[in-house]
Amino acid sequence: MPKENTVLTIDVGGDSLKMAEFVFPPGGAVMLRKFAFRKLEEQEGDNSAFAQAYNEMIAEHNFTARQVRLSLSGQSSFSRLSKLPSLLGNKSAIARVVEYEARQTVPYAMSEVVWDYQLIRHAWEDRRSEMQEDGSTIEISEDHEEYEALFVAVKTDQIVRYTDVIEDSGRKILSVEIAPVALFNAAKGTQLRDDECALILNIGGRGSNLMIADQNRVFIRPIPIGGDTITQQVAKEFGIGFSEAEDLKHRHGFVALGGAYEEPESEVAATISKIARNVMTRLHGEVSRSINVWRSQHGGHQPSRILLSGGGSTMLYITDFFNEKLRLPVEYLNTFGAITIDDSVDKEALQAIAPMFQEMIGMSLRSVTQCPIDISLIPASIRNQVELNRKKPYFYISAFSLIVCLLIFSFGVNKRLNFDKQRVDRVQVEVDKTNKKVSQVDGLVSRLNSAKGSYEEPMQFLKDRAKWTNMLTELEQRMPDMMWVTTLEGVGDEVPNSDGAAGSPDSPFGGSPFGGPAFGGSPFGPGGEGGMMSGPESNLPPSPADITEVKQIRLVGYTLIMGANLLEQEFQKRLKDSTFFSDADDGSVLVKYAPETDTLNLSSFEMLVKLKEPIKK
Repeated sequence: MPKENTVLTIDVGGDSLKMAEFVFPPGGAVMLRKFAFRKLEEQEGDNSAFAQAYNEMIAEHNFTARQVRLSLSGQSSFSRLSKLPSLLGNKSAIARVVEYEARQTVPYAMSEVVWDYQLIRHAWEDRRSEMQEDGSTIEISEDHEEYEALFVAVKTDQIVRYTDVIEDSGRKILSVEIAPVALFNAAKGTQLRDDECALILNIGGRGSNLMIADQNRVFIRPIPIGGDTITQQVAKEFGIGFSEAEDLKHRHGFVALGGAYEEPESEVAATISKIARNVMTRLHGEVSRSINVWRSQHGGHQPSRILLSGGGSTMLYITDFFNEKLRLPVEYLNTFGAITIDDSVDKEALQAIAPMFQEMIGMSLRSVTQCPIDISLIPASIRNQVELNRKKPYFYISAFSLIVCLLIFSFGVNKRLNFDKQRVDRVQVEVDKTNKKVSQVDGLVSRLNSAKGSYEEPMQFLKDRAKWTNMLTELEQRMPDMMWVTTLEGVGDEVPNSDGAAGSPDSPFGGSPFGGPAFGGSPFGPGGEGGMMSGPESNLPPSPADITEVKQIRLVGYTLIMGANLLEQEFQKRLKDSTFFSDADDGSVLVKYAPETDTLNLSSFEMLVKLKEPIKK
């Protein structure tokens, strides 16, 4: 079976606090289950009286509904009905126009108020008579349409002072509205016809609220005259306190009848009745002025009847007073036909406060139907919280989805890691096998390199041995004709003694590479034709070989070329493009050049010739 829905309606009046809990059974009518009423003496800016009364009434009557609809006194609000220009249904343009109108009209900064508006479509038929050329008249009717905006504004701090207390009790606020709007919705849902124009007058304690319901249009005006105005005058007249004057008014008070009538025997009752009539006369003046404004400025119809409500409307003969003054039928507003009453409700206690209970019924109807005026004054803080609560399920779903995605991702990553680990293990086995084979191959390569080194060393020796022969052959071919060598030796970086004696530390051997003088005879020596030259150098003993590479060739001999520079230049020119000898400018260096004194045109020389590539020993 579906669960019942419940809502707690709270009406904060000028001098009273009213609560009612309604039940909405599935498929049934709205049912009143509990109600409570208490006088409220609240000072402006202090909500301690409301908080205390609210908590006490909740605990005393055991209200269980967690959803709340709140209405505030019309005296604490600002409302206005504004005619809008024809905007062809452009809602965004209408909203801008209404906001501009609100900024121009509301006597507070817009940042300090909570406001809302209701767009009302107003259509009427314009009938007129026109005379024809033949003198006859015809009736012409034209349909017109325009939009009006009913906007309501209440200071934010006046709303928050109540909503904070309600929210602190753990209840959720569904709507916040003003009492005249709730009363209008209750009247339209029960007692008003769609085609009539009626005036609703709610006479409260600290003030009255006037509403004109003209078909689907509404005009609202707060009037600062109410039942407390009579009480204050009574207290002033008799010199008593407010509470005593209030009690006196309830026991003896009524509205004095106009014209000639017999005054009551009680002087107190007579005095109070005259005070009440004076106050009601002032109220009547404001009502008449409101009707004139409605008809002249808004083009409304004349009300056809008056409906009274509120605690101040229960004074005796008040209906006769307004009937006399306004010449209209006057009756009490009764909206109880829209609801049913639970058997547990105290009917007599409810009947005593019934005129003050109409706003509660109007708020309850918002939960079951679309009301004509749907204006909500919920503060931005509550709207933001409601919006956040509305988005919470999506947040939770998103968070749950994120967690599921993370779990799936983690599961996938773990599966992938396990798979990769298995692959790594398999590959590691193959790598170990490969590394073992690589180690074996490295050992064999080392052995190969060792054997190759043993093989290449004698091969290099054989190559170098042939190199000496080829080098001496090339030297013989490139030497000038008037130049012959008596001594040829290989040296390292240092030069042997200049006297031609072998045996320096850098000399690998003495004399020629063959252990004696290089060559004799022409062109290498004057000692005979084609034979080996004999001389002091031919008997030089060989020296130890302390060097590992031969980098230069030391030539010692004789020449018929006159001049050291000429000899050196001629020798360098012949070594150009040599295979073995350096052809650089410093490739051949003349160390010694000395003419012989006993032989004509003959000079001795000593020369160092660099090799392009060193020759290992």
